[in-house]
Amino acid sequence: MKKRTNVLRELLRAGKPTIGTHLHSQWPGMAEVIGHTGVIDYIEFSGEYAPWDLFSLENFGRAVELFPHMGSMIKIDQEPKTFIAQRALGSGIQNLLFTDIRNPEDAKLCVRSARAETPQDGGLIGVGMRRDVGYVLGPGSPEYVEQLREGVVALMIEKKSAVENLEAILSVGGVDMIQFGPADFSMSIGKPGQFTDPEVVEAQKYAVRTATKMGIRPRVEIGSFEQAEPWMELGVKDFCVGWDVRVIYDYCRKQGEALARMLGR
Repeated sequence: MKKRTNVLRELLRAGKPTIGTHLHSQWPGMAEVIGHTGVIDYIEFSGEYAPWDLFSLENFGRAVELFPHMGSMIKIDQEPKTFIAQRALGSGIQNLLFTDIRNPEDAKLCVRSARAETPQDGGLIGVGMRRDVGYVLGPGSPEYVEQLREGVVALMIEKKSAVENLEAILSVGGVDMIQFGPADFSMSIGKPGQFTDPEVVEAQKYAVRTATKMGIRPRVEIGSFEQAEPWMELGVKDFCVGWDVRVIYDYCRKQGEALARMLGR
């Protein structure tokens, strides 16, 4: 088996900026449309929110691989994280974003859930006849183990306890990126929905500064490119822009309201 290139890992290794986008839809055509733009480095399938099955994960992996310049990521539910990580990796989704991290022990389990069960890696992933190894071409091979090592492990920092334990969490070996979650964080401090509350904003800035200081790449989710500049001033160069469901909602609302006015409704 030939080890597959991980686009996101290569960009991080080179110290280059990265651009991702979110999909809730598992229709492979959506991944292809994004790939045809030529400017998106990876697609995050927001699996924590959207419905999916094991067949759709494989088809998503296939669609992304049509574009050599583009990789993939999945946002994984709190539980069962190890099962979902294993099946996503086996489907060809190379990079993992784990949710609901609260302490260093959570972070260690996430890293182990992404790595092979070897003495060197200390992971939990065993041998499987799945897409990532050509089903029968490379199960358990050295290339398979190395391929798992190349996977990017990203953690959601979205709980009050995660911010309080941030330096310890970021000290866990194998953590590559973090993403602050203002929605969950605001809820965890008793301020649900108050995403722009000063305490929430300051927590996100603290997470970005701390990650940068410790050599971990902080990623920021934005709704449009204009929102990137303030974070770039803090040194952020990894962004995930837009959600398919949000884009459709905004478009339909804007166009529908304008057309309704023209029609006198």
